[in-house]
Amino acid sequence: MMQITKEQLKAWNACDDGYALFESHFPEGHAEYQTILNTLADEDFPDYANWLMDRAGCDEHAVIEIDAITNRKHFFAAGSIVIKASAVVTWTLRAGGRIKAGGSIEAGGSIEAGRGIEAGRGIEAGFGIEAGRGIEAGFGIKAGCGIKAGDGIKTGRGIEAGDGIEAGGSIEAGNGFGVFAGLRSRLTDWPVSARVIAKTKPNNLVSGSWVEWSEKATEEDA
Repeated sequence: MMQITKEQLKAWNACDDGYALFESHFPEGHAEYQTILNTLADEDFPDYANWLMDRAGCDEHAVIEIDAITNRKHFFAAGSIVIKASAVVTWTLRAGGRIKAGGSIEAGGSIEAGRGIEAGRGIEAGFGIEAGRGIEAGFGIKAGCGIKAGDGIKTGRGIEAGDGIEAGGSIEAGNGFGVFAGLRSRLTDWPVSARVIAKTKPNNLVSGSWVEWSEKATEEDA
């Protein structure tokens, strides 16, 4: 397992409060990356967790396998997360690697996979993906049902949804990759179930029924 030391934190110019928090919890001067993230999640320090993940990147050898994620405000993973059922957090869900769920993935705040030094894994859900804020993945985003974000949706590769895709900001797939909505929708239901709603039309929209974002459009989609 990947270790984080106080010497690394100094080299990364950690703030005084963050460094003091580390020393108070890990007086031996080092700790496993995931253990630190667990502590920051439990004590409600998402900014510190995001700062650390931006610098430490992905622990390629770490995989958390879990039945479900419930009753959590934040969930941070140094590597990848494999969830048998669904994941529901009230604010932030972030992994250094891939996020994969057999069911739906929901967060009141943001959902992110593969950002930072080792940017590069995707988000995949057997059902829907929904975030109160943004959704971001280094690789692709794939959902068996719909994808919805309060802010933007951004990925380094393609975006695929069984139903519609909705974003309060922009929908951006990687250069040369497409946005595909309605992959499990009947053609007769296409105008409703395959809608793509965003502030601007995605340049690389391949599949879906485009609708410019408005309060009315989002209410109709609800």
